[in-house]
Amino acid sequence: MKPIVYITRKLPAEAVTPLQDQFEVRMWESESEAVPRTVLLEEAAKADALWTVITDTVDDELLAAAPQLKIVANMAVGYNNIDTTAAQERGVIVTNTPGVLTETTADLTFALLLATARRLGEAEQELRAGKWTSWTPMGYTGMDVSGATLGIIGMGRIGEAVARRSKGFDMRVLYHNRSRKPKAEAEFGFEYAELDKLLQEADFVVTLTPFTPETAGLIGTRELALMKKTAILINSSRGGVVDETALYEALKNGTIWAAGLDVFETEPVPVDHPLLSLPNVTALPHIGSASVKTRLAMMNLNAQAILDFFEGQEPKNRVV
Repeated sequence: MKPIVYITRKLPAEAVTPLQDQFEVRMWESESEAVPRTVLLEEAAKADALWTVITDTVDDELLAAAPQLKIVANMAVGYNNIDTTAAQERGVIVTNTPGVLTETTADLTFALLLATARRLGEAEQELRAGKWTSWTPMGYTGMDVSGATLGIIGMGRIGEAVARRSKGFDMRVLYHNRSRKPKAEAEFGFEYAELDKLLQEADFVVTLTPFTPETAGLIGTRELALMKKTAILINSSRGGVVDETALYEALKNGTIWAAGLDVFETEPVPVDHPLLSLPNVTALPHIGSASVKTRLAMMNLNAQAILDFFEGQEPKNRVV
């Protein structure tokens, strides 16, 4: 019998074709709706490989219910949806999809920064609602990006790509990271800063850290209070990096000027989420890597990881 691969979302045929000859491929029927937990547990119990997305929880319960599972290929750079300790203890390999989404996510992050600074979402909504009745001297005025100071928290591949884009806007770049980046400092003039200094001096604070126990709630009440009243927070990493309750209060009370969010602590975000009620929030539905080319490249990495493993090769993007 062929090994069974279960894919948790409906994918384009071209993404699945490489697996068809060697595997029995089973796939959830919907692209837009998540596979129900009960179905996922049932399918995992029979699967040799799981192809998951970031919203699928792969925890000890699931791993315990999947005795023949050998590999989980996660379609994301982050893998906080997977209990990697439990996977390692059970001998299950976990892979992710780094590298191929760096430039696309950096494009989106900078687009979100620009949109938030210039209030594009708010202005478009008012235009469509017929509320734009006259040009006004201070109507829809925002914050300048050119010449401003950009603070990046998490200077990995995506962070560096965002920082490079900022040079076209003549921005000063501060960054905070677990380790310094001497090459980037020398080549591009990026400046390392301790977190508090970055928060105090940046006009735009961009969070691009992985979501870990150490970064959970990294930006909270204290950190927001350190920022300028004219500052803008951009989060395109993971929602849990920012304390959403603290952010809501800071935006409502004028502690900071605005926020642009591509990610939320709970996704999909409820329509009655307090942050969505604020005019100074530009919100997106987690589309950082959402270009056709990039998503297909991510799928290709997942397929290749599964193929490599069952052909006796080490998957290139192994996490554990």
